[in-house]
Amino acid sequence: MNTPRTLGTPLSPTATKVMLLGSGELGKEVIIALQRLGVEVIAVDRYPNAPGHQVAHRAHVINMTDGAALEALIAQEKPDLVVPEIEAIATDKLAELELAGKITCIPTARAAQLTMNREGIRRLAAETLGLATSPYRFASSLEELEAGAAAVGFPCVVKPVMSSSGKGQSKVDSAADVKAAWDYAAAGSRVDSGRVIVEGFIDFDYEITLLTVRSLGADGKVVTQFCDPIGHVQVQGDYVESWQPCRMDPVALERARDIAAKVTGDLGGLGLFGVELFVKDDMVWFSEVSPRPHDTGMVTMATQVQSEFELHAKAILGLPVNVAMKAPGASAVIYGQHEAQGIAFEGVADALRVPNSDIRLFGKPESFARRRMGVALATADDVETARVNAKLAASKVKPVVVK
Repeated sequence: MNTPRTLGTPLSPTATKVMLLGSGELGKEVIIALQRLGVEVIAVDRYPNAPGHQVAHRAHVINMTDGAALEALIAQEKPDLVVPEIEAIATDKLAELELAGKITCIPTARAAQLTMNREGIRRLAAETLGLATSPYRFASSLEELEAGAAAVGFPCVVKPVMSSSGKGQSKVDSAADVKAAWDYAAAGSRVDSGRVIVEGFIDFDYEITLLTVRSLGADGKVVTQFCDPIGHVQVQGDYVESWQPCRMDPVALERARDIAAKVTGDLGGLGLFGVELFVKDDMVWFSEVSPRPHDTGMVTMATQVQSEFELHAKAILGLPVNVAMKAPGASAVIYGQHEAQGIAFEGVADALRVPNSDIRLFGKPESFARRRMGVALATADDVETARVNAKLAASKVKPVVVK
């Protein structure tokens, strides 16, 4: 039987130690949630002063796709739990260390392997579990991509098998666009595998994220619970706003939960999963899954009794969770707008004057025009009002370059 972890005191021999691999804005919030439970946290990222570095007990900068460097750091720190927060990690090394009994990986090393690579998770969902997905082909050359695109039909979407936040993703309207999509996918891959997926379009009405939590019940058995569905808008594969709850046909919601339960049950382990789904009327198709908090789920910092980050932190420690909502709400992204280091933000006070709004600035040391530097949150009596207010609050925040 599984049991909750005994929690120690940070920076002492009794400490419960968690290592986060990836320390961006989502990792930062997970770290804060763990800190509130007295967990000693080690934040790891590929660049210094990442958001999570700024709130952890210790920070390290390494190339996380370098298996030897990753193994050496884990041996140095000896964490009780290793928690991947991004895809670009030497997941084969994590699997090797887990098999040898040297680490406990969240939720499992296999889950990290499968979800780092779109091919692994898509084949699991469609071919092993028999779930409905968009038509797809994989390609390792331009010629294979041309054939795959012709097979799934135009328009279609091309993505690297290893990337995140829409990087390297493009819509292909005709055969003449395939070469450009191949080149763009290669440039946007987190790990250069030289392999892409081409997906046919589904005639869907909207897409959702169904946050799914696997935690321990009082009897020590794994319990699967679902947050209310989150609607979201994406531009070039990157989320720009989200809201909760997203209205759904009751049959579609039941089907969404069934898909999420099957996928997360196969991946196993404890923690929160972001399951992305396409919906039309009462039909539901599986898209992707992240075995960790999801960017669209930042709205839960305003809408839920326990945010997705608190849910993840508690679940991985074997503690009970509460997926209840407290208010309808929305989130809207604040972009950097500038290519600069150490930018500043004006208008935060104006943003916070928007009714029932809040702001999170991530503290990223370097800004890009389309880099997510913060998020505005808002609650209201209804989702529509919350969406308007979240976007209004986000528009009030003005990134500026300090000379």
